[in-house]
Amino acid sequence: MKRLHVLTVTGIISLILSICNMASERAFVIPVETEIDLGAAHHFRTAMEEARTNGADIIIVKLNTYGGALDAADSIRTSLMRCPIPTAAFVDLNAASAGALIALACDSVFMAPGSSMGSATVVNGSGEPMPQKYQSYMSTMMRATAEHHGRKIVGDSTVWRRNPAIAEAMVNPDVSVSLTSQQAVDDGFADGIATDIPEVLEALGMPDAEITTYRSSLTDDLLGFLSGAGIRAILVMLILGGIYMEMHTPGLGFAAAVAVVASVLYFLPMLVAGSMPFWVPAAFIIGVILIALEVFVIPGFGVCGITGMIAVAVALIGAMTSSDSITGFDLGALGKALAVFFAGLIAATGVVWWLTSIHGPKCFRRHSELMTELKVSDGFIGVDMSPRKYIGQEAVAATDMRPAGKIKIGEHVFDAVSTGDYIARGHKVRVVRYENAQLYVTEI
Repeated sequence: MKRLHVLTVTGIISLILSICNMASERAFVIPVETEIDLGAAHHFRTAMEEARTNGADIIIVKLNTYGGALDAADSIRTSLMRCPIPTAAFVDLNAASAGALIALACDSVFMAPGSSMGSATVVNGSGEPMPQKYQSYMSTMMRATAEHHGRKIVGDSTVWRRNPAIAEAMVNPDVSVSLTSQQAVDDGFADGIATDIPEVLEALGMPDAEITTYRSSLTDDLLGFLSGAGIRAILVMLILGGIYMEMHTPGLGFAAAVAVVASVLYFLPMLVAGSMPFWVPAAFIIGVILIALEVFVIPGFGVCGITGMIAVAVALIGAMTSSDSITGFDLGALGKALAVFFAGLIAATGVVWWLTSIHGPKCFRRHSELMTELKVSDGFIGVDMSPRKYIGQEAVAATDMRPAGKIKIGEHVFDAVSTGDYIARGHKVRVVRYENAQLYVTEI
């Protein structure tokens, strides 16, 4: 009987502890503390999914960034605005440009003392403002994000929870509004000032919430690493250099493997982020096929090969650019893509030159057709091509041609073959071609 009482008490205690544990609120913190690019966007989507899986009651976006790519920031913004879990932004130090857009997309905004937010003007790679249509698009996006939070009642009037006019002014190159933490609170753009995450949770009425901070996975770090401009330039170098070396070496070998691996790594971040149009990989594959046809099927190097090279170049550049229905091509992204591509092209030219020169490793020069020396001692025989100069000239059959025989051109006698019927000795003939070290003639 005592044992039954002990088991009952133990079960009740366990049930109470389980209920208390279930009742504990959970806060999931997602740090955004780097340049906002495709890798950061993938990192953020993965974190959002993990927050939902862990049953988070609130998502806190910890911001310390000067911004980045507009398409990546828009992807994060959209994820936040559609998130069924309450969200809050904590500006730890800076939330500039795309960072301000992300903060504005959250349900609540808190700023650390001494932090700032704003200056969402769209600039190019040199830091200069982009044309007006890009500013207009960003301005519209900022206003729409501010209006997304609706209005609130203050006294007898209704006001916007996030002032759309201030959001628009952040984009204006002539004004470029930036707010300190106190200014943001005074203007209703932030909900409060907090020194850290626990203070944010206390202000939100969740002082006892369990805090979990998202740590990026190896996959996130790898995608972020591959999205860097320097790494992309190196991959372009390996792709172009690998294709060129493969075109000048027999069979499929190391160069082809390098080009394939570099291509996969180059396109991987864009494929994972879902930001690459279908035509980009299609153009790349078509370009490679055309180059292969030119090398292995069609003699010489002509339209097919040139078209293939152009298709590959367009695909590599297009993978780094984005477009939308309002602004069309992002000229800033296009300029950066061109810079990365030509940096890779120049590097590939230099590396290929070094590998195939007398200064390069012998293993590359030994397998390169361009560097192969055809020696007579190895069984190679040179063919005299000088008789080609007699094509089109008249001659006399020095012997009967049945169809082989001899012809006389001036004082020189040559072996020749008739392209038609029997030609009697002394008849005039004309040289029509020179193939396989043999002159071919036809009777005049």
